[in-house]
Amino acid sequence: MEIQTKSNGKRTWNVLITASYLKPDIERFSGWFKKHGINIIVPSVRERLTEEELLALVGDIDGVVCGDDYFTARVINAAPRLKVISKWGTGIDSIDVKAAEARGIRVCRTPDAFTEPVADTVMGYILCFARNIVVMDRAVKDGVWKKIPGRALNESTIGVIGVGAIGSGVLRRARSFGSRLIGTDVREIQRRHISALAVEMVSLDVLLSESDFVSLNCDLNPTSHHLISTAQLKLMKSTAYLINCARGPCVDEKTLAAALKDGEIAGAALDVFEDEPLPSDSLLRQMDNVLLAPHNSNSSPKAWEHVHLNTLDQLLEGLRSSKR
Repeated sequence: MEIQTKSNGKRTWNVLITASYLKPDIERFSGWFKKHGINIIVPSVRERLTEEELLALVGDIDGVVCGDDYFTARVINAAPRLKVISKWGTGIDSIDVKAAEARGIRVCRTPDAFTEPVADTVMGYILCFARNIVVMDRAVKDGVWKKIPGRALNESTIGVIGVGAIGSGVLRRARSFGSRLIGTDVREIQRRHISALAVEMVSLDVLLSESDFVSLNCDLNPTSHHLISTAQLKLMKSTAYLINCARGPCVDEKTLAAALKDGEIAGAALDVFEDEPLPSDSLLRQMDNVLLAPHNSNSSPKAWEHVHLNTLDQLLEGLRSSKR
């Protein structure tokens, strides 16, 4: 189903809205769109639009407010009027930025938008695993009264892959529990920041082999695609847990499922996946030692509202400033 809201102004821009988080609030912003001469097109989106789905929509579009839709070079080049792609959120790995730049199309985002809720989510998963909260809940509800051993976080090593805004947020939270903190990053991290976090920077191999909990908090780029695969999983302790609240393709899901099935690692928590929604036949759905969520670790009314407003502001600026 498609919704269209037209402006009464003399100048009208056609804007495609595919960001699933903004769509429920579209009516609230209808006056804003009308005021600024923006005609919105809101197609049905389950999680994200494919290249083929976008190709059918972008022919007369001036601007886009997108989620993780696949704005490939083919899509961008099929939109002769396109002036701005305003991403709802932080990551722009699904947008061919070089193709956009070549066309003079502005690509916008909201950096560090979800640091607090995502870092909270990571710590929530770590605590669930360390204290066996979910396991004991399931057991008692199934009629099993059994003392299940857990561990305190001050006896644990927490490793963070990607010491950016979210990774740093995880480390700040973990520090208050008295954990040993180790981190790794492809970028050089300033010594002052390392000292403030009380984190020891190590190689990826060392982090994987020494951590009880490994949290992925890196961007998706050529260096991080399938960063965690067979060789890396074999380095991890059999008692260790992997947490991915970054991007699905950072983990090779087939090899992760095999490692979990064979007991190479103790468990995993995944908020993101290589294919979203997670396919119904995924082996991960059948595993008791895996916690799953629908790419929702950014959930926060305050953060969402900030991103709503910033994304729309950037959209309007891109439309107005374009010379195309």
